[in-house]
Order: sequence, then C-alpha cells, then structure tokens
Amino acid sequence: MIPICSMHGISELKGSIPNELLESMAARGIVGLTPPQELAVDAGLLTGASLVVSSPTASGKTLIAEMAIIRSVLGLRKKAVYIAPMRALVGEKYEEFKAAYPYLKIAMSIGDLDSLDPWLEKYDIVLASTEKFDSLIRHGADWLDSVGCMVFDEVHMLGESGRGPTLEILITKLRRLCKQTQMVALSATIGNADDIAKWLGARLVESDYRPIKLDKGIVLGEKAYYRDSEEELIGSSKIPEIRIVEDVLERGKQIIIFYSTKRNAEAGAEKIQKAVIEKLKPAEKQALSAVSKRVVGALGRPTAQCEKLGRCIESGVAFHHGGLVNEQRHAVEEAFKSGAIKVICSTTTLSLGINMPAHTVLVRDTSRYGDSGPERIGVNEITQLFGRAGRPKYDTSGRALLIARAKAEIMDLYRKYIDAELEPIDSMLGMLPVLRTHILAFVATNFLKSEESIASFFSETFYGYQYSSMREIKGNVQKVLEELSGWGFLEKKGSLYSATRLGSRISELYIDPLSAKKIINMLMKERDDLSNLFMICNTIEMKPYVKVTEEAEEKFVHYSGLLASNTGGEEVEDFYYYPEKPFSTAMMLSDWANEKSEPEIVKKYGTTPGALFAKVTNADWLLYAAMEISKIMRISTIRLLELRVRVRYGIAKELLDLVQLKQVGRVRARAMYANGIRGISDLRKPGIDKSLERLFGQEIAKKITEQAKFG
Repeated sequence: MIPICSMHGISELKGSIPNELLESMAARGIVGLTPPQELAVDAGLLTGASLVVSSPTASGKTLIAEMAIIRSVLGLRKKAVYIAPMRALVGEKYEEFKAAYPYLKIAMSIGDLDSLDPWLEKYDIVLASTEKFDSLIRHGADWLDSVGCMVFDEVHMLGESGRGPTLEILITKLRRLCKQTQMVALSATIGNADDIAKWLGARLVESDYRPIKLDKGIVLGEKAYYRDSEEELIGSSKIPEIRIVEDVLERGKQIIIFYSTKRNAEAGAEKIQKAVIEKLKPAEKQALSAVSKRVVGALGRPTAQCEKLGRCIESGVAFHHGGLVNEQRHAVEEAFKSGAIKVICSTTTLSLGINMPAHTVLVRDTSRYGDSGPERIGVNEITQLFGRAGRPKYDTSGRALLIARAKAEIMDLYRKYIDAELEPIDSMLGMLPVLRTHILAFVATNFLKSEESIASFFSETFYGYQYSSMREIKGNVQKVLEELSGWGFLEKKGSLYSATRLGSRISELYIDPLSAKKIINMLMKERDDLSNLFMICNTIEMKPYVKVTEEAEEKFVHYSGLLASNTGGEEVEDFYYYPEKPFSTAMMLSDWANEKSEPEIVKKYGTTPGALFAKVTNADWLLYAAMEISKIMRISTIRLLELRVRVRYGIAKELLDLVQLKQVGRVRARAMYANGIRGISDLRKPGIDKSLERLFGQEIAKKITEQAKFG
C-alpha cells in the first residue's frame, strides 16, 4: 500500500479525471493523494493550469505528471509529451507507463538525432530525452499543435552546465510554439523554485513532504550524531564506512555509498567485501554467482574491471559508475532492487532520477576534483544524494549520513549541508559555445531570422529572466551571428539571416558548429584513417579525452599539420585544450578498429569498458556527420564509410563483408576468416555449414548460412 498523508481519497477525484486513471491508481494500491499531489490538484492541475512542482524524492511527483498526461490523452483526446534529461530516466518512465496503460499507444524516442521519427505522430504519449526532442523540432515535427500536456522532469537540471542550456532553450521554444499547452515542470527541492515558476508563468506547488522519515546525521568513529540524539553503530570495524555497512546489514537493510570518483567507488567496494560476504545466506550467494557471471561475460573478453566487479558481486557488493557498460549497470541495478546485492558503491550517477532507493545513504566524499582543483560538492547535490534513502514500500524511516574526521568537523558539516539553505540554480545559457549551436538552429529552421528577434527570444529564457540585461544578450547574439556567417553557415540579406545548405545540415546533425568547422578544415586536407579519427576526435562531442600515451605523443608530430588554421577559437574557450589528447583518443579508436581487445585498450589508455563504448558510439555518429558534410562539399565518402563500419564493429578492413551478416560481430567474423571464410560468397561452398557448426554450434550456423541464400 502506498503511504498516504491526505484528507481526500482518490474516489473524490471521480469526474475530474478519466476513470481509467482512477482504476489504474486503485490497481497499484493508491487510495489517496500525498500533500504535494493534493496541492497540485488545488492549484489547477486537473483544469489545465501550468505548474512547477518542487518536492523531495518519493513525494509523489510522478503521479502528478501522470494525472496531467492521462487527462490530456483520455480527457482531451490530445497527445502528451514527457521530457527528461537522462535516457535511463526516460526508459524507466516508459516501462512504468506501458505497465499502467497497456491499451494506450506509448512511444519512447531517445536515439538517432538525425531523424524526424514521423511515426511518433500516431502515438498518444511520447517520452523523449531533452536532446532528442530538441532534434525533433529542428527536423520539423509538425504534430506539436496536437499536444495537450508537456511534462519536464528534473527541471532543476537547468543549473547544470552540460544539459541545462538545451533544456532551457527547449522549454522557451515550446512556450512559444505551444501557447495553449499545459506545462508541468517537476523539480527536486531547490532554493529558487519560485523563480522558475515566475519565468514559466506557472503556479508553484512547493512541499517538504516525504513519505519516509529521513534522519540526517554525521558519523564519527563508531557513533552517528543526529540533531537531538546519537546512536552507537552496530559492528566492530574501526573504519567508519565499514562500520556503517555492518550496522546496516545487522538491521537487514541495504545501503548506497556515494564517492567522488570511479576509482574511489571501486576501491570502496573491494574494501567492504569481507564485511558483507560473512552475512550472506547460501541462497543469496547462489543468486549473486549468476549476477557475477552476467557482468563478467558482458564483453567478448572480460577486462580487469569486469573481473573485479564480478568478484565484488559474489561478495554482495557492487560498484556503479559511467565506466560500466549498459548490461553491467542493468544487472547491478536489478540485483540491488531484488535485495541480492546489499551495498552499492557509486559515483553520483545514481542520484539522477532513476528509482534506486536504499534504507541508508552514506555520502563519503563532500569534495571532488574539478578543472581547477578540489571543489566542494554543493548543498543541492548532497540533498539529491540523500534523497535516495528510505524505501517507501519497505521502510518507515531512512538514514542519510556524512563522515566527519574529527569532532570539530561535526558541526561544520551540519552547518554546510544539513542546516544550510538550498542553493538557487542559475542559468548556464550565457556561454558562447552554447549560443552558437542554438542560434544556428533558430535560423536553419526559420524559427528566428533577425538579430533583434533572436535577442528577444533570449530575453524570454531563464537567463533573460534572471539577468534581464538586454545589452549583454544582444552583444553575445551579434558575436555568434558574425562567427557563423564567417564560417559559411549563415548568410545575411538586409536585416535577415538564412542558413546555407551546409549550415542547415550541420544544425540537423546536432553537432556543435565549431566541431563542424574543425571537421571541414580537416576534410580539405590529405588524410589517412588515423587522420580521419583525429578529425572527429578533435571535437567538443568527443570530450572527455583519454590520457595521452607516449606512443601518441611521438606519433602526433607527424599529424600536427592537420591543425594548421584549425584552432577556431578552441584555445580561447578551453584553457585546458591540448591537441595530443584528442589524438590519443583517435589512436585508441584506431586500436579498436584494428581488433585490439577491450582489456588491452582499457589498460593502455587508462579508460573503462563503458567509456570505451561511449567513445565508439560517439565516433560512429561523428563519422556519419563527417560523411554528410563531405557530400555537400563534394568530397568522396568511401573511406569514411569503411572506417565507420570498422569502428562500429571493431574490425580490420578484411572483415567488412562478413559483419554484414546478422549474428556476426568482431569475434565471430575473425573466427570465420581464420577458418577460410573470407566473404559472404564463401558461405555457399559445399560443407561450409559443418565448419560453422564446429565454430558456433548448430543454431547459430544455420542462421548464418541461411542469410547467404539471399545475399
């Protein structure tokens, strides 16, 4: 049963919301509204009012969004759109909606940024990532006027330098394009939710309600200190984080420990193993063994990190960060939700949206290294991490803890994090690189065509609301328009700008115009495969780069000429830019495309399997973009096409024919080649099915040989 703290049962909503929604809520055990939900209804949620909802994790924000969405779809017979900054969160909500409303047409769109996805027009509910929905608008999605409700989840991400600007531009754009559409913005508790509401012209619903009581405290030695009490932690270890784990396990609960770096999270998991494995039951060990095999086998050949994660999981502990591949992350999350894994040692990846609560949260590190050295983690982020504590279905209370190193630090941590006011979020839109991308899109889509109209648009953004200085906005807009015109992406006639063919395509490709400029400069030079990889790695989209190897430093001398007249403002915008870094990243991709194994590459470049595959995915996209730009410039794309396939599969040139076959990747293609199967035509030779059976088994062999009949 869902915890309720409300005056009204859901039956009192009959007539205000579709019966299907009431039935779905009842089926999930929801018998009443939480205080934030009740406040939202009172504020006009069910009569189409736009709202900003600011309340803690697990307070019921998702159901508020659901009520608005289902009212739009079943009550108004209009579409509804749900937008979130993280793909994982979009995927989670998609599964929730599909389960709750199997009879509605529900679609998820988070992939190809160079696609209009016209099929979305036929769906009732569209769930999309911020970048994907922005891309849909750039490609001319013409169904926006049929949308009755738009939900923006995690809207506090406006203050995040990476995702914030695109979210801010998207919201501002949609407010212009969809004037009659109900907007519902969901936020964790922040210091200036009222500013966001005023900017959006929406009503503010603010609540500190939390269904699970949260005890916030500071741990020193063997004790946890709370505001009005202290408690002895159960256990024997003198190491604070292990003592906390012992205490949690003794209570029969689970814990998430947050660290500042991937390395710290892995080291923490290894350190904690012994304390956890002693508490595991035989059945739990058996279940964990299966999870361990799954994560170790997630790659063709396990890396040292894969094996380390497998060993930790067998002990009931896991680490979780962006260096894991998707299969490993999903396995860890599922095993934690099932109760098999007792402890997760994580970077802040688990603080963002996805539903992974534990009874206890420990934030071990309150500072981390930034570009300019150590920096304190902010109050808002710590509050987000604390929000993972307390499981509504299992606990009546949760604990959120920090660690002090000395008695004097207890009060300092209280003052900085527990008693501190939440920080206001600020717009990140003032940076020129961000403006460049969006201004090109405005002109390319004929949304805005003059300097005055663009400046006016920016005055409507959260940045314009906060700073209201039109002089600075106009100055920045003018600089960007001159820059884009100088690069040949825009042209001016009178007071109006229009995009060139090249500028329009770059906008559709969803790459930074500076990245496109760098690609164009290198496309006009003589290139080999490594040059082409350096070309796409020397872009903003491929950051962060891997470490510079000695081999890369030595080899770079022969490729440095590609950078002549190609600095394009990078040295001004990024003080830490060194061309050897993207070049070393290019060499890593070259090793991958020459069939070096994942373990070799991970060790050589100091990276992780997850980071390697993220780079491969980005490289695939940027090679495609380079091909599209080449077509406009009338430059041959054959070499780029071959390289793109090689990078995608991690294969040498001689395997290009074989990887066209379904069921055949880099490992099987190499095995086939080594056994005399050099191309698809060889599959038609007598007796070849027997050779394939010896290599891969009867089922896979049959699937491969059947394709040759139609090749």
